[in-house]
Amino acid sequence: MPGTPKKNLMLFGGRAYPELTEEVSKHLNVTVTPQQAYDFANGEIFVRFEESVRGCDAFVIQSHTNPINQWLMEQLIMVDALKRASAKRITVIMPFYPYSRQDKKHRGREPISARLVADLFKTAGADRLVSVDLHTAQIQGFFDGPVDHLWAMPLLADHIRGKYAGHEITVVSPDSGRTKLAEKWADTLGGAPIAFIHKTRDPLRPNEVVSNRVVGKVEGRLCIVIDDMVDTGGTIAGAVKQLLNEGASDVVIAATHGILSGPATQRLQDSGAREVVFTDTLPIPAEKRFPNMTVLSIAPLLARVIQEVFEDGSVTSLFDGNA
Repeated sequence: MPGTPKKNLMLFGGRAYPELTEEVSKHLNVTVTPQQAYDFANGEIFVRFEESVRGCDAFVIQSHTNPINQWLMEQLIMVDALKRASAKRITVIMPFYPYSRQDKKHRGREPISARLVADLFKTAGADRLVSVDLHTAQIQGFFDGPVDHLWAMPLLADHIRGKYAGHEITVVSPDSGRTKLAEKWADTLGGAPIAFIHKTRDPLRPNEVVSNRVVGKVEGRLCIVIDDMVDTGGTIAGAVKQLLNEGASDVVIAATHGILSGPATQRLQDSGAREVVFTDTLPIPAEKRFPNMTVLSIAPLLARVIQEVFEDGSVTSLFDGNA
């Protein structure tokens, strides 16, 4: 008998950050699909879903935190399991895109690992990718299918605007490569001026930066240092100290992804920043937090995007046509 097919949204979450998946599920008013997931003695990962997924619109959330390779592999296996179980459409949601810094060859005989990650998900069976604040926009072209590139800037900027209303603000890029993002921030904050830190980096020594000088007006102003990610914290802490030395009245750090490897927490705490603001695209455990750190929830944005994708709506409209 002919029948009308019914759309069925199913939400799946990896083990890296189950709290985020649960929060998204509450905003969507759906339950996270139960699954078995465990590691064999030799480190191999096993995943099995405990409900039928045939014909469903599947959304698979995973935060790629440390150990990043394990969680990347787990999400790939989840996608493969869904494909083999006849899910109708598989949308991979990775708030932090793994290997995004390896998006081009700086020198010969280097990989482009960000492209490899996209190829792996396509091979596994993903139909669509969703990520927040990619390291570079060109990564959208690495995946052979739709990519929804979400912005955390409206969320971060709303917090800054609400808390620091009345301050004379300068938006600061920690390097010349983020000036376009700084311009968007400046527009969002009502036409604030921008500045950037001119710095040098030795390509043979990763995570080590030498800050040189500030270009732009910062004296006596509240400086908002913006970036997409903070890993070891060396760049951003150096920028804060440079700005304070140049006469900034206060400095606030606003970044999307708090990777916070190694000494990052201590560096941020000792940098002199008035506040450090992140989103929770990656889990930030209690031991990595300190009193002047603020962590904003990305779950409402992810839930809205999932709803739009499921209903074949417009994701771009969530960002006033700018995404």
